[in-house]
Amino acid sequence: MNIQSAIISFQSNIHVFQNLTSAYPEDFIKWKPSPDKWCLLEVINHLYDEERDDFRDRLKHILEGNTEWAPIHPSAWVIERKYIEKDFQESLNNFIYERKQSIDWLNTIDDSDLDKTVSHPKFGDFNARQMLVSWLAHDILHIRQILRLQYLYLESTIKPLTIDYAGGW
Repeated sequence: MNIQSAIISFQSNIHVFQNLTSAYPEDFIKWKPSPDKWCLLEVINHLYDEERDDFRDRLKHILEGNTEWAPIHPSAWVIERKYIEKDFQESLNNFIYERKQSIDWLNTIDDSDLDKTVSHPKFGDFNARQMLVSWLAHDILHIRQILRLQYLYLESTIKPLTIDYAGGW
């Protein structure tokens, strides 16, 4: 993975997230398949916080050669930062804004910078390329999560009937 490939993917994912979140009714935004699962609003706010407070910040951390890793708690942020109380469109716009800031910043990095390595408390030697690819993988995981939410929401609208005719998830 080189920096330009990552930038193209990050730019494309802006459109993916916008398109995945635009065609559903208002009640879908806060709908949860179960109380312990996230709704779309929580997913989008998670992406926003991860963009600012995790991936971009930690990639900078590696590139600067910092050896200290401040703990973060993304799963706790859902409650602490009151994701469920936020406005969906504002949250999506915030995420897209931060993603564009990330892309602008990524355009200043050379591929050779991606070989810089620091020691991670959990993963040991960890380089900037690993962080970049993990960041992109994080997008893909949440794209999959949003698709699953959409599927489960559709399924819930027809209960007690089934949507098995469509095929299995």
